[in-house]
Amino acid sequence: QVQLVESGGGLVQAGGSLSLSCAASGSISRINVMGWYRQAPGKERELVAGITSGGTTNYADFVKGRFTISSDNAKNSMYLQMNSLKPEDTAVYICNYKGVWPTRSEYWGQGTQVTVSS
Repeated sequence: QVQLVESGGGLVQAGGSLSLSCAASGSISRINVMGWYRQAPGKERELVAGITSGGTTNYADFVKGRFTISSDNAKNSMYLQMNSLKPEDTAVYICNYKGVWPTRSEYWGQGTQVTVSS
């Protein structure tokens, strides 16, 4: 079992910044992938950014240049720095963990609301 605890989020004006954190605990696989997804009302869940335990990152096109994902393997934590926020970034942001080796698994956090006002 892996537990994910998210923090951060909130309300910000367009152009502002917010940061999110996700701390994982429990049976953490040595090789894993963590990521942030988001889901807006009436829309499908979509990948925002991901990072492997080796430090490789990937971003959705709609956040490139604005968001930065990072991690601290010693703390089993992942972070998302969100800058130049837009109203269309408003969504519930959800932490995802995927264990790759030696154990394959997948867990989701509860999600944290990010609201960007115009």
